[in-house]
Amino acid sequence: MPSNSIIYLIPSVVAENATETIPAYVQEAVKQCQVFFVENERTARRYLKSIWKEIVIDNYTWVLIDKTNNVATLTAFNSHLKENKNIGIISEAGCPGVADPGQVLTEAAHAAGATIKPLVGPSSILLALMASGMNGQQFQFVGYLPIDTAQRSKTIKELEAESAKKNCTQIFIETPYRNNQLLETLIKTGKPTTKLCVAADITANTEFIQTKTLGQWKSKLPDLHKRPTIFCLHAT
Repeated sequence: MPSNSIIYLIPSVVAENATETIPAYVQEAVKQCQVFFVENERTARRYLKSIWKEIVIDNYTWVLIDKTNNVATLTAFNSHLKENKNIGIISEAGCPGVADPGQVLTEAAHAAGATIKPLVGPSSILLALMASGMNGQQFQFVGYLPIDTAQRSKTIKELEAESAKKNCTQIFIETPYRNNQLLETLIKTGKPTTKLCVAADITANTEFIQTKTLGQWKSKLPDLHKRPTIFCLHAT
């Protein structure tokens, strides 16, 4: 028998305290939930309190999404589905299921016949693409590039070649404390004519978004150390 649960995919802010980026109807969805699956319980509780000050945190069941053990998380999730509980899935930043471990829960919800309700909210990936001026019709998000220097350079060249061949935008990220090293590697490895959009601190007061060729970036590099950043690359 299909589950009667409703699964709300609840977006969260991509910049701290930027609650103005969250639509009012998200609060109404939160009120319908009985259980929350979250990446970080402390920050998720604080976030929900920021968009709904009257929330009574202890009235809800909180389950941590264990990135190292999908089986344990799915077991708990399926148990709540069988009880027909309404469940909220909250990403640590942005939209659940997009470059996010919440995807496996949504997959399980479909298998159980539950209703899925994606809610509108900020996605740093899409916001960076929107602002890049690059091809928004053909693009791919490839996540993190390899840490190994040789492998990283090889991957950058492959992404650049694929972008030129398919006229597609390549989108990727790095751990914030390694952003500067990645930017330097991109400039050393890529062609001077290849365009790169650097989108840092999206929706924050310190937001920085610029698109230049790698040759142009070479003259003056922004300091991206410990700043959440999305990189978009397009070659011709």
